[in-house]
Amino acid sequence: MAKKKGGKKRGFGTVAGLLAAAVLAVIGWYAWNWASDNRMANFRREAVIYVHPETGVDEVYAALINEAGVKRPYSLDRAFRDKQVATYLQPGRYEIKPEYTSVYVARMLNNGWQSPAKLTLSGTLRKKEQLASRISNQLMIDSLDVIKALENSDLLSNYGFTPRDVFSLFIPDTYEMYWTATMKDVLDKQKEAYDAFWTPERLAKAKKLGLTQKQVSIIASIVKGETNYEPEMPKIAGVYLNRLRKGMRLQADPTIAYMLDYEVNRILNRHLSLESPYNTYLHGGLPPGPICVPTRACLDAVLNPEGNFLYFCANANFDGTHRFAVNYTEHLRNAREFQRALNARSTSSPAR
Repeated sequence: MAKKKGGKKRGFGTVAGLLAAAVLAVIGWYAWNWASDNRMANFRREAVIYVHPETGVDEVYAALINEAGVKRPYSLDRAFRDKQVATYLQPGRYEIKPEYTSVYVARMLNNGWQSPAKLTLSGTLRKKEQLASRISNQLMIDSLDVIKALENSDLLSNYGFTPRDVFSLFIPDTYEMYWTATMKDVLDKQKEAYDAFWTPERLAKAKKLGLTQKQVSIIASIVKGETNYEPEMPKIAGVYLNRLRKGMRLQADPTIAYMLDYEVNRILNRHLSLESPYNTYLHGGLPPGPICVPTRACLDAVLNPEGNFLYFCANANFDGTHRFAVNYTEHLRNAREFQRALNARSTSSPAR
C-alpha cells in the first residue's frame, strides 16, 4: 500500500497555526487593554477629588469609583498599578471629566495636574480669625497658618504692610488659585490685586484728598462698619473726611466695636471712655489701622465722597438707611425723631 505523503507536514502546520492564533490572541488582549487604558473614556460623571498629603491611594481609588462612576474598574486598577500611583501620588484638587482615560487620570495624580480652585473673599471680614477661616475653608491651608502669616511682621514687610494694617492688602473678590497654594501664594495674589486696584486715576484722587493708600483703606473700613448699603457709602465717607478736615474727632462707633473685639451688640456710653488708639471718641485723627477688610465699593466711596455733611444717624423708618445733617442742630432733630420711632416700636412690641 502506498504511504500518504505530507501527513507530518500537516501536523506541524496545525501546531504552528495554533501558536500563531495564540500569539494573535495575546497581542489582541494587550492591544485591547492598551486601548482601554489609554484611549477609551472611563468615567460616567464629572467629579472633584481632593487629595490631602495624608490621603492614601486606596482612598483616592475608592473616591473615583464612588464619585466619578468608573466604567471599567479593572482598567483604572491596571493604570494605577502600571503608573505606580501609590508611589507618586501628589496632593491637590483634581477635576475628573467623563472623557478622561484611566492612564490620563493616573498621570494627573502623579504629576499634580490640578484644576484651579476658587478663593472667594467677600462679606464681612472683621477679624483675622474670620479671614483665616474663609481662606482655610477654600484652600489646603490650616487656619492657624493663616493667622501666623497675618501676624508675621517679616513676611508682611515684603509686601509693604504690617500685622496692624494687613487688612488693607486684601481686596475682596473671587480668585483662581491652586488648592495646594501656600499663604505666600495668597499674599502674592492679593498684592497683585492691590496693585491692580490702585490705578493712576485712583492714586490721583487719593493725593487730591491728601490721603495715602493706607489712610483710604482705614476710612473705607469705617464706612464698611457703618453700612452695607452702597448708595450711601460716598455720603458716609464724606462725613468722616469733612470731620478730618475740620479737626473734629471721628466719633465712629465701628472703631469702638473693633476696640472691643466685636464682642458687644450695642455701644454704650461707658465704652466711649475706654483707652485705646482705636477709640475715635477720645483721640483725634484716624485709628492706626483698618478695622475690617474694606470692599472695593467702600474704597471707591472714600475716593469719591459726597456732600458737606458732618453728622448722620439711622433713619426713623428702620429701612437701614441714614439721615444726614450739616450741623449739630439738624442732627439732634434727626436723632430725636429716630429715638421717638424706636421708643414707639418698643412700646408696641408684644411682651415675651
